[in-house]
Amino acid sequence: MSELADLVADIVADVDSVFLFSPSGSLHERFLESETPVVVVAPENAVDAERFVELPLEFDDLAERIRFGIEGGLDDGHLEEGDQVACVAKVFSEDVDSITRVRAGDFEHSGVYDLFVNSRAEPSVIRDVLEVAIELGKKGQKGKRVGALFVVGDAGKVMNNSRPLSYNPFEKSHVHVGDPIVNVMLKEFSRLDGAFIISDSGKIVSAYRYLEPSAEGVDIPKGLGARHMAAGAITRDTNAIAVVLSESDGMVRAFSGGEIILELDPEEY
Repeated sequence: MSELADLVADIVADVDSVFLFSPSGSLHERFLESETPVVVVAPENAVDAERFVELPLEFDDLAERIRFGIEGGLDDGHLEEGDQVACVAKVFSEDVDSITRVRAGDFEHSGVYDLFVNSRAEPSVIRDVLEVAIELGKKGQKGKRVGALFVVGDAGKVMNNSRPLSYNPFEKSHVHVGDPIVNVMLKEFSRLDGAFIISDSGKIVSAYRYLEPSAEGVDIPKGLGARHMAAGAITRDTNAIAVVLSESDGMVRAFSGGEIILELDPEEY
């Protein structure tokens, strides 16, 4: 077993920082006296870590989890481009079972961290909308793929740049995305045309909205249709972000500033 111990030692040798992904309190305590800087990446800072990156989604894919943590660490100043990082995570059990070494900056930024940190809407609202889109992407409607468009934030301006396609079932309601019952409603209404408009705080302002900003100058990849074009245009002309579930390829894409900044495969989450 000495060869295995030597291999693990090589992986963690001379790293610039250690990233603990959703650690237990006891594991975090073991690192408190470490001379190597420690960063906790988790949905909440339950261990009261000095250096912390909030994880909005529990990515099942370890590579995506690490990518988000590294992006957050770079943006928050916990590490620098080129730093060597030991990532300690749980994959198959409730205990730590994986150690990975990565170099910050070795991969292109996915945009997921920017989506949560630099958007006008509350991060929890964006997370809830993504979860609805991902869940819908996994299950569809009655076994069939569906498409959906959620516009989040800057709702007043978005409403002024759109028109109703039908009766708005949320006109006099005060329901918010994230409520399990409301999420079921969103999935059901996604079968119909139009976008959902959601406020910064998560209130569902409207369904069945036709977005009217000009798509001139919006550049989206070939093969993507009207929903993606509308998402690009509305996020270019307002401070909203948009989340699109593609009916054609089943992917979830997020737009900000007229551009795609995040692309997720629902089957990986």
